Amino acid sequence: MSQAKPRRILNSSLPSSFRQIRLELAREAEHPLGDSGIAYVFIGPLDSEGLLDPKMWRQHREASRVARFRPGKPDDLGHLIHRTGGHWAFHYDISGEHDDETGYHFAEEKFEPGEYVSITEEGGTHTYRVVSVVPL
Repeated sequence: MSQAKPRRILNSSLPSSFRQIRLELAREAEHPLGDSGIAYVFIGPLDSEGLLDPKMWRQHREASRVARFRPGKPDDLGHLIHRTGGHWAFHYDISGEHDDETGYHFAEEKFEPGEYVSITEEGGTHTYRVVSVVPL
């Protein structure tokens, strides 16, 4: 059986609304100063108000990727996905059925530096600070 190579995604082939967004763990009881080593970097389309754009995502879903960083562990690579009902998630097990982490109200959150978003992960919901939003 031959496996097809994934199609290479070139930044120049994506619409100008695509951004690279970095989220870092915000302050919480176990991390009173936050933790820049516990982070996500994802590629996704934002509309003019800084909200995730489901229409543009549908047209370029393969380009909507995520990397999850944890100290002392290998990076996890996956996809930003949009589910029925408007829910967004980070999905790493592409052949599996479950979402690994779900963005809490990601559909209503502005992705701008200094804003905060919540992600439901294994073990609970954690708050992350939007550290950077840069064009590709």
